[in-house]
Amino acid sequence: MGLFKKNPFGHILFLKKWLIRIAGLLTHRRYRGFNELQIEGSEIIKNLPETGVLFISNHQTYFADVVAMFHVFNASLSGRGDSIKDVTYLWQPKLNIYYVAAKETMKSGFLPKILAYAGSISIERTWRADGKEVNRQVKFSDISNIKKALDDGWVITFPQGTTKPWKPIRKGTAHIIKQYKPIVIPVVIDGFRRSFDKKGLRVKKKGILQSMVIKEPLEIDYENESINEIVEKIEYAIEQHPSFLKVIPEQAIAEMEDLNKTRQWEY
Repeated sequence: MGLFKKNPFGHILFLKKWLIRIAGLLTHRRYRGFNELQIEGSEIIKNLPETGVLFISNHQTYFADVVAMFHVFNASLSGRGDSIKDVTYLWQPKLNIYYVAAKETMKSGFLPKILAYAGSISIERTWRADGKEVNRQVKFSDISNIKKALDDGWVITFPQGTTKPWKPIRKGTAHIIKQYKPIVIPVVIDGFRRSFDKKGLRVKKKGILQSMVIKEPLEIDYENESINEIVEKIEYAIEQHPSFLKVIPEQAIAEMEDLNKTRQWEY
């Protein structure tokens, strides 16, 4: 790799590699030390193509969720089964992993700007800005950047667009799936809200069992399924469909209690 070789977004890959290495070393104990990350299904990662993969996940913190995925994906590609033991997998990380994040979040401080360079596709939210409800048009450049990232590698997105549980799926994700036809891999996480503050930068509580379940690719008829049908598939796949409130009421109650307890971190 040339010293100044860049990705399609103009980021220098040599610099990005070192950012991932350093951030990975600094955060590893958050998932294997202070807390323990239980992983299931990481063997699926090893069989995915190099590009055109969209990961969809529920969302619990701004940054801890996606950082954990960087760890798990790279560990799996290095031959580790459902484990992030031995951090040497960070020496040659996959450099074409991207994640979708709100532009205002990625500009909220020095550390978020560093994390943005590691792989953020920053978009303007159409429904919320600066803590207020808004209603604005989707920017074509945001959609084209997601397409650019899919053409170059893997993209992680959180289709609810919020860290609050049981919120509706934003239809934008379904439109992206229908239009660009990526392989769609559902990921279900838990324990991150209890482990970290809302931003996912500060350890709030230790000794929490975190979990990440990576599921088989969704079966989608890109041509014939409607946007609403794809949205419903996403809801079930990331276990955020309203029916889960009836099936697992204890977990839902615990989620809401945790959310209420962490309101202080939002402001």
